[in-house]
Parts: sequence; C-alpha cells; structure tokens
Amino acid sequence: MQSYNTLPANLPVPLDDGACQHLQHAILPDIALASTQGQSVNLRKLAGWSVIYIYPMTGQPGIALPDGWDSIPGARGCTPQSCAFRDHHAELQQLSVQVFGLSTQTTAYQAEAAARLHLPFALLSDAEFAFTEALKLPTFEVSQQRLIKRITLLVLDGKIEHYMYPVFPPDQNASQVIDWLRRHV
Repeated sequence: MQSYNTLPANLPVPLDDGACQHLQHAILPDIALASTQGQSVNLRKLAGWSVIYIYPMTGQPGIALPDGWDSIPGARGCTPQSCAFRDHHAELQQLSVQVFGLSTQTTAYQAEAAARLHLPFALLSDAEFAFTEALKLPTFEVSQQRLIKRITLLVLDGKIEHYMYPVFPPDQNASQVIDWLRRHV
C-alpha cells in the first residue's frame, strides 16, 4: 500500500519556469473561499502576516493517485507539505502568522484530509478557479483534472511580499517559510 505521508526517493525536481514572477507585490483578489473550518475566508482582507501554501491535490488512502503522478515535477508531496505546516504551526503562531492551505479540490474532499491529518488551520477551496484565474497562477493537467502548481505566498495585509516557486522538497516548505520570516520580519 502506498503511503502519502512520505516522499519517494528520486522525485523529479521542478524548475522555475518564471510563471510566478508577476506575483511579487501583487494584491490578492477580493474573493471569499470556502474553508474546511466552516466560514468563508477572504485572504485579501486579513490583517497581518499570512502564509498560503498552494498545492495540487492531497491523495486519499485507498484511492490511486493519477497515472504518472510521481513523474510530474512538483506534483507529489501535498500530504507531507501539509503535515510539515501542521508540525510547525505553533512556531508560526508565535511569529503571529496565520496559515492556510489552498487547492482546487472541493471543501468536502479537503475536509477529509484536514480531519485525517489533524490540521489546526483551514484548507481553502478554489474549486471554481476564481482565485487561480485572478492571480494567473500556473496550472497543469493530469487525468483530465486541472490543478494548481505548488506555490507558497507570504502575504502582509493582503499584499504578496514574497513567494516561493517552485517549492521543493515540499516537506521542507514550512521550515523555509519560517527561515524567511525570521530574516525579513
């Protein structure tokens, strides 16, 4: 049985294709997104620092990942990335940073992952691609699904102050975010 909690060896490393250069200092769109914690969240209206880690999709136990998933640079690792943000959540709270995960999966699909992984923060659904389209986020297609490439946004008062793209390895992203925040905030 395949484990989604660890990364397989020899995953292909994603290359920076320049698809996120326009994000530096961009203002987040005025869009409310459904949340696994019940209320909608408008990321633009949040005060202070927020980290939004954007990921393609979480796998579910007993359901096969799309064919060729591990060979797509940057696709694999959504569960380890979420678990790393969970494990570093207290540290991020001490830095006065709110954390959100975001994908194009439905809130119901995300709720299963949030409960199973014991995530103390909300996952946000952009199932309609409104946030993705407004920010012109890079996407890819696999098994007739359109998914967002892995990106992490560090946002202050609704404005992107820094982005991380590509994010690799995803299980180190939370540590990378904390290092950046400690150096720049």
